[in-house]
Amino acid sequence: MRIGVYGGSYNPPHTGHVLAAKELIGALALDRLLIVPASDPPHKTLAAGSPGPEQRLDLCRTAFGGIPKAELCDLELRRAGKSYTVDTLAELSAACPEDELFLIMGTDMFLSFSTWYQPERIARLAVLAVMHRDEDALTWSRVLAEKQRLEQGMGARVLPVENSCIQISSTTVRRLLAFGAPAFLEPETERLILEKGWYLTDGALRGLSEEGLLRLALPLHDEKRRPHVLGTAETARKLAARYGADETEAYRAGLLHDITKALGPKEQLHICEKYAMMLTQLQRDNPKLLHAKTGALVARAVFGESEALVQAIWWHTTGRAGMRLLEKILYIADYMEPNRAFPGVERLRELVWTDLDAAVYRGLEQSVSHLRQQGRTVDPDSLEALEYYRNLTERSQ
Repeated sequence: MRIGVYGGSYNPPHTGHVLAAKELIGALALDRLLIVPASDPPHKTLAAGSPGPEQRLDLCRTAFGGIPKAELCDLELRRAGKSYTVDTLAELSAACPEDELFLIMGTDMFLSFSTWYQPERIARLAVLAVMHRDEDALTWSRVLAEKQRLEQGMGARVLPVENSCIQISSTTVRRLLAFGAPAFLEPETERLILEKGWYLTDGALRGLSEEGLLRLALPLHDEKRRPHVLGTAETARKLAARYGADETEAYRAGLLHDITKALGPKEQLHICEKYAMMLTQLQRDNPKLLHAKTGALVARAVFGESEALVQAIWWHTTGRAGMRLLEKILYIADYMEPNRAFPGVERLRELVWTDLDAAVYRGLEQSVSHLRQQGRTVDPDSLEALEYYRNLTERSQ
């Protein structure tokens, strides 16, 4: 028999997993496709709000249950300790020595295969079936080079398998669940998650303390963006102290201002639809710029923050004419926090402690100029804000 082994944390299993499973059965002419949820993945820490191994097995049951030839396999859940692929393959091979095993993985996992636990033994036990679709030229050349290296170096059998998989990650699915806008889930999977309150869908994000906000909200940002988020929050707190705003509210605004930025254009539009936000044509044409609006919607609906904080997040990328104090503080803190590096930022950092409005004007001026140099459309709100703060600064002089 030809047996496919399709493992992962499945945290949660989504429609991309399901579509891949259906296609792989045909593409590899499999007699059985084993869905193997990891109990304790060695390469990652499960996100806050994640259900345990048995619960993830239940989620897999709802997601894959209707696929002929697909079977749940609880080998890794029954084994103590870390979930190593080699142990699962060895156990399957010992139980069914005449069967041919195919280990299914994506290109990212394949490119890191050499770092796995006992990769040479894995290569002896199974064919490496590598899913791919629309890879860029550089990634595909790396895949082919790695294929040749593994075949020559350890006698691996590598089989690229083209499939029409949905480009979505479990991380994105978890974020959308936490933001109150679930998507990319089989209906029964979504129902079970919401019924049980998994993935922070139980109101756990509402009314958090500052410590709780750090613990639960910061991981919802892209990892590379977290230093910027913390820098903005600390800068906003200091500016609030300087100009008489609420320091705690300014810090919370900084922590949440980019909360949805890790989402792609499709997911940004999905959140707008979920919260019935009317979009301008400019916003429809440039959904990557929507993170300030979707972040504000989530700050209000999911985190239960004040309307002043919500409005500060709403305007933190474009600015607007006549911004309130917290709005100005967040706008300029985001623009010149310590991790930013661009010509003129040091002068701006000096100016902001003596004249907040002049600093906001300088930030708007530089931002609009930069967008125009790149040939990008400037939001009308930014142009109105620039004119407003130009006039305000000129009058004050």
